Amino acid sequence: MPPTAPIAISCGEPAGVGPEVAAKAWAALGRDMPMLWIGDPRHLPEGTSFEAITDPAEAAAVCTRALPVLARDFGPPLRPGHPNPAHAPGVVAAIAEAVALVQSGACSALCTAPIHKAALIDGADFAYPGHTEFLAALAGDVPVVMMLASTVLRVVPATIHIPLSAVPTALTEQLLSETITITHAALRRDFGLSDPRIAVAGLNPHAGEDGKMGHEDRDLIAPLVERFAAEGMTIFGPMSADTMFHPAARARYDAAICMYHDQALIPIKTVDFAGGVNVTLGLPFIRTSPDHGTAFDIAGQGIADPTSMMAALDMASGMVAARAGS
Repeated sequence: MPPTAPIAISCGEPAGVGPEVAAKAWAALGRDMPMLWIGDPRHLPEGTSFEAITDPAEAAAVCTRALPVLARDFGPPLRPGHPNPAHAPGVVAAIAEAVALVQSGACSALCTAPIHKAALIDGADFAYPGHTEFLAALAGDVPVVMMLASTVLRVVPATIHIPLSAVPTALTEQLLSETITITHAALRRDFGLSDPRIAVAGLNPHAGEDGKMGHEDRDLIAPLVERFAAEGMTIFGPMSADTMFHPAARARYDAAICMYHDQALIPIKTVDFAGGVNVTLGLPFIRTSPDHGTAFDIAGQGIADPTSMMAALDMASGMVAARAGS
């Protein structure tokens, strides 16, 4: 059942494919799913059917015939594929406004289009590594976790954008414990799973072979998994990562906790490249995003695939329903 309050879509980097995939997602879903777009309507693809609104409450009625837009003036004209730092303040403000609308209840969830960090730094002194950290700050510096999810696999990297050489040091008991706890709570609250099954990957080949290929699996990961299991959580590991992601293995768990970025993202991008969704767990509001970047190389050509944006909106709608029913 779609949410009654609209899902807010922040525009993301105007020179990327964000405006295009938002317009295409509305064309596919808008008649059944209330949504609104926050940004400069001049950045939408030529021919997009849109209607400026002043109140999110107008979105549901408008959405059946046009993309509802909370129109904001970003200043200079757009050149697809070429980010303009002058647009950065508008991009940041659109995200913050969308968060405020969701927190107030005027919108039901937030779906963010991809941003371009360099342009935000140059044009708005953006001080965050990305969306996730900025949203956590807007929510009051709450601890958050990144999940990549699709209909066939959910993965959570415990460490994200750090060198592989830094992963063993970064993997602390506190970090892993927090990651598992947030993931388990989100699977219950946002995905409607009363008893989520969590698989935990090992760090080293063959999950360390009992210390013969590294000690982290035996000394850190295994005791932590045993502790959570003793407390009643359905959790197992550490598992050898090379045997975790074939279909029969995936059927045994609802989410996989992985130790580093590529250990999590390679499997999901292999099994469902177009349908993956980036979800921020731990926020007091719902946030999803397509699992792709700005794609400057194809921006403005009308060929961007909206599948991931559509999946992000669908997942946000499902999460709204799960929270309403919990």
